[in-house]
Amino acid sequence: MRQATGELVVATRRQGLHEITRDVADWLDAQGIATGVLTLFCRHTSASLTVNENAAPAVRRDLERWIARVAPESRDYEHDDEGPDDMPAHLRTAMTDVSLSIPIVAGAMALGTWQGVYLFEHRTAPHRRRVVMHVMGE
Repeated sequence: MRQATGELVVATRRQGLHEITRDVADWLDAQGIATGVLTLFCRHTSASLTVNENAAPAVRRDLERWIARVAPESRDYEHDDEGPDDMPAHLRTAMTDVSLSIPIVAGAMALGTWQGVYLFEHRTAPHRRRVVMHVMGE
């Protein structure tokens, strides 16, 4: 059994879904692990991770609009230290997740045909987000 860790830095320019599938796959390929499990962990409380469709751009736009309706930006929140997008970003992270586990089969993520891995930026300003990658297997 072997394991490896790494960190992916994602520069976001806007709120929304940023696909990181290729970057994660490239790192995983370099580790040489054929069978195992990959864990991804977002080190932030105002950004998250998700697996979703990566073929139709309308899916991403619909998800972005939906989450904006469910946790809208507002000055009505008690926690607004960094502006009106501060607390909604935390709520959006709570509704999604900061950690993913993906099986590794034949040296690749066992994603479905239309699945991609995304960092979901919940703040309006650009950020440099860090995603820790850990793979364990053989």
